[in-house]
Amino acid sequence: MKKNELLAALEQRLGRLHARQRLGIEADHEAQVFGQGLNFFHIENWYSVHSVIRNTLKLCGLYWRGRKNAERIVVKTNHVPSSRLPAQFDGFTILHISDTHVDMNQRAMQRLAELVTGLQYDICVLTGDFRGATFGPFDAALNGMERLVAHLKPPIFGVLGNHDTIQMLPELEAMGIRMLQNECDVITRGEESIYLAGIDDAHYFRVDNIEKAAAAIPEGTFAILLSHTPEIYRQAAHAGFDLLLSGHTHGGQICLPGAIPITLDSVLPRRMGAGAWHYGNMAGYTSVGAGSSVVAVRYNCPPEITLHRLTRA
Repeated sequence: MKKNELLAALEQRLGRLHARQRLGIEADHEAQVFGQGLNFFHIENWYSVHSVIRNTLKLCGLYWRGRKNAERIVVKTNHVPSSRLPAQFDGFTILHISDTHVDMNQRAMQRLAELVTGLQYDICVLTGDFRGATFGPFDAALNGMERLVAHLKPPIFGVLGNHDTIQMLPELEAMGIRMLQNECDVITRGEESIYLAGIDDAHYFRVDNIEKAAAAIPEGTFAILLSHTPEIYRQAAHAGFDLLLSGHTHGGQICLPGAIPITLDSVLPRRMGAGAWHYGNMAGYTSVGAGSSVVAVRYNCPPEITLHRLTRA
């Protein structure tokens, strides 16, 4: 798709302001070596350091162990009880996949495809970071996502992460993924409904708009928010969401024994950096991700996909 055609398509899909804002920030980011704002000198953007980390791990004899760890994706189950859940949705199951970085580790993605094929779930949600790099070409990421989506059952919903370019949006949607860009969809069973909203990246691009995403959700109904980062937990809770599903942190990816993260690259309490948590009346879950970032290794933090089972409290 040519640049002017892409811009026209994105403006029609997202609105002129959102499309131009996201594309403009991406262009600014592409022009800088080390990123900007919170990500200035961030290791994700400082690509020369990636090979240094990789070579250091090889010299220490740890690299190949970390590579194998990154391929051992596990399936976790998380139970979400709620008195607000409609009776028709008791037992409703959500497959949650995050931070695939599909072009980083082909063996891990093959394992992921094998795992999802035999799972039973009602909907699948993808909470961003489909691409390995934070800028540059994205064809490999789109090809990898197309292979993965072939193994998933619809309906599939998704949001973009800080590694993803808005230019991927048309092709992701063409694969059958309903991308929620500060938008909301209704999921209906019989005469009862729940609401699923999603926001654009709030970590780097700062183009999230929870108010717009939640505008059509009636008061008192059960609502789920998809966000790449859990850092917007306060805003989500006070907006009345019952469940926040996110990723981004990788659980630290390289952790000390006991799954203690060295860094989470997020501004939030450490208890929210991985797994299930609560804030006020809202339940939350931060996936440690199915893929790996910077270097395709993991230590004391196995990659995961999660089945969230909603039940009436």
